[in-house]
Amino acid sequence: MAKTTFPISPERIREAAALIRAGQLVAFPTETVYGLGANAFDAAAVDRIFAAKRRPATSPLIVHALDVEMARSLASEWPAAAVSLAARFWPGPLTLVLAKRETIPARVTAGLGTVGVRVPGHPVALALIAEAGVPIAAPSANLFTQLSPTTAEHVRQSLGSAVSLVLDGGPCRIGLESTVLSLAAGDQILLRPGMISQAQIEAVVGPVTLPSALPGGAHPSPGMHARHYSPRTPLTLTAASGLPERGEGVFLYLSGPSSRAHSVPMPATPQAYASVLYATLREADAQGWDWIAVEPPPNEPAWLAILDRLTRASH
Repeated sequence: MAKTTFPISPERIREAAALIRAGQLVAFPTETVYGLGANAFDAAAVDRIFAAKRRPATSPLIVHALDVEMARSLASEWPAAAVSLAARFWPGPLTLVLAKRETIPARVTAGLGTVGVRVPGHPVALALIAEAGVPIAAPSANLFTQLSPTTAEHVRQSLGSAVSLVLDGGPCRIGLESTVLSLAAGDQILLRPGMISQAQIEAVVGPVTLPSALPGGAHPSPGMHARHYSPRTPLTLTAASGLPERGEGVFLYLSGPSSRAHSVPMPATPQAYASVLYATLREADAQGWDWIAVEPPPNEPAWLAILDRLTRASH
């Protein structure tokens, strides 16, 4: 097996970690999307995240931990389901929402008594947390409601000088934000679908429910606003037969192109589709079309996370 080359020098990691400890913002790659990170214990640094993203205070942040031991130190309860899920899916794209310890500032959790934690599956993210010596609060490194970044250049385009340093680890492997599962109060609620599916989770811990309604105040998870993950160009979910009649646009298709639009084929598997979705939408957004149309993906469990992101993008 070929040896994997670590994409960033130790000196660069040390520089980034020093900035984190000094209360500054660092963008870094994870296996899902690029995160905008700050010391999770530093309320003033966390405030800088909200200001840079123009993020509402009702949307909590996910805290990234080095390992299960660090993650457990952030939660006041660690149920058996958390033990099993962490053993199965960490490091990886699963966030667990649990009752928090008082050491986590209320700003991180939107004032709620719960915190979302995960151990990311990317060597740069783990090296940064290890060198910083603190858990890192990090939403996606973009302006709120806009497309999440899957390359370092996307971060620079979105946030510019608001970030002290961007660690360039190349394109993100998964390309969609993590699955978020709440285990608070003894429940098992899928708050945000991701590429770890409900079926995969249920195979480990049994039945999982979906949220009954969106709360009026703080959300228990990021990614629950009706409009999210959106390009600036208006986006519609439609088959080729329903393309907008006015203007010119681009059509992202699975089953076949359209003669009425610039047509872009999309991968046929959920994993491949997710890995290029945001980059493809960004490219279309930069081309100045009047609209972007996307053929709806199959209404199947494996495509749930992709359909969720596209539905919010078209809201």
